[in-house]
Amino acid sequence: MSNFAVFMAGNPAKDETTKFVASKRYVENGNPVEWEIKAIDSDLDEAIRKECTRKVQIPGKRGQYNQETDTDKYIGKLCVACTVFPNLNDAELQDFHGVKDGVSLLKKLLLPGEYTEYKAKVMEVNGYDMSMEDLVDEAKN
Repeated sequence: MSNFAVFMAGNPAKDETTKFVASKRYVENGNPVEWEIKAIDSDLDEAIRKECTRKVQIPGKRGQYNQETDTDKYIGKLCVACTVFPNLNDAELQDFHGVKDGVSLLKKLLLPGEYTEYKAKVMEVNGYDMSMEDLVDEAKN
């Protein structure tokens, strides 16, 4: 018989934040500022994925639809949900950069290469062991 106590509340490793230098351009006291990332639970991940999924009618098949996930939108929203510091939903920070949402702010703060590395780190923190290309391919299927 199995011991279910190992799955009871309090037994999983404590959720911790991971520190990551997303950009060497933001410096405090001569050192690059570390961003903080945390994993999210599967329920929130599913909610984000649903937000980024839409039904697309199959050409020539009346009343039949496929679901299509906007992978870029999903990963951007996932990054915002996982970012503890800086607070990407802070209205003052968004206003300063002239944007209205966390994903747009993240893209303003990071260069394209930095953004790509950040997305990969967020995926890693959430337990995805696949490369970004593998994830895109999986989302398309």
